[in-house]
Amino acid sequence: MNQIEELEAKYIINTYGRKPGETPALTRGEGSYVWDSNGKKYLDLLSGLAVNVVGHCHPAVVEAIREQTEILMHTSNLYYSNPQGELARLLVESSLPGGKVFFANSGAEANEAAIKLARKKAPERYKVISAQNSFHGRTLATLAATGQPKHRKGFEPLPEGFTSAVFNDLDSFKNLVDEQTAAIMVEPVQGEGGVYIASEKFIKGLRKLCDETGALLIFDEVQCGLGRTGRMWAFENYGIKPDLFTTAKGLGGGLPIGAMVAAEPYTEMLQPGEHASTFGGNQVVCKAAQAVFKILQEENFMEQIRHKGSQVKTELEKWTASYPGLVKEFRGSGLICALEFEKPVAKEVLARCTAEGLLINAIGEHVLRLLPPLTITERELGEGLKIIEWVLKEVSSKY
Repeated sequence: MNQIEELEAKYIINTYGRKPGETPALTRGEGSYVWDSNGKKYLDLLSGLAVNVVGHCHPAVVEAIREQTEILMHTSNLYYSNPQGELARLLVESSLPGGKVFFANSGAEANEAAIKLARKKAPERYKVISAQNSFHGRTLATLAATGQPKHRKGFEPLPEGFTSAVFNDLDSFKNLVDEQTAAIMVEPVQGEGGVYIASEKFIKGLRKLCDETGALLIFDEVQCGLGRTGRMWAFENYGIKPDLFTTAKGLGGGLPIGAMVAAEPYTEMLQPGEHASTFGGNQVVCKAAQAVFKILQEENFMEQIRHKGSQVKTELEKWTASYPGLVKEFRGSGLICALEFEKPVAKEVLARCTAEGLLINAIGEHVLRLLPPLTITERELGEGLKIIEWVLKEVSSKY
């Protein structure tokens, strides 16, 4: 462990705030569990920030990777690729039939592609309206679209044309739309912002607003898509469809991939030479993603996610009554959940849970976020919730 920390300190730019003596070095994973360099076992309710949606090293994903690496690992995107085509078919048929896909390596890159397509549709319309408290990535354009000033600090001037309206406030968006608005870009569930869920009225109102004004409706489903809310795509919860949406994180089952899916009227907007990615749609990653997708499409899989989400909701909502003055509220949809505190104790709770062998996430000082593998069992969920409640009892005794 000391050697790992020394290598990091000497050779890696410190952008993640890992702390010697506190942050584990994870070396192995299986299912819902990981182990550190000292052999300590952790239950993972973070799943690599919503990446390991089918758990760590799922046998079907490992086998798909092994098979593809023995055949062909990479070619230029100047050539046809069967793994790309098969994955694109799965994505389109599950979401926007008649649409098409652009492959990238991350959510930020997928969002960048969506922004470029929206601007290309009508060059005189270049403005993008996002939501306050949103998170869309850390490239300059996606940072400009991110509605959290703290992330933009130090990187101005950012690309122009980006403004933010109030999440779940339709009038706030209407007031910003003009003849130069190319797109409205929102997350159906704001993950990095603290797990805030869009109302049905708001989402349907955005669809109508875009239809009336000619702006494209873009959904960022990088974190909330791929079954996280108990539906394959979060927009399915609202009974409408976007013009473009993006996905990444869990798509590769642990390998890096992102994708932008465009509805049929907009599939030819980007022409050869206008956008590209050297590694986007890499054969190995696409093969892994196919394996992930097939697991997610198994019978009753989404129903099981919704059931486990209800289990978490029932337990966490009890804590608002059990720990008055400490726990403020529960927010969640399926297996993307947050617990907000009245007191600035989130990081303390996180540290104590880590010490007890549980991996979760703190968003600032007041919010805990849970993003367990979608394959987690009810027993494992119960095990994790017991640890959190034990920690809350310890913390609450000080207030």
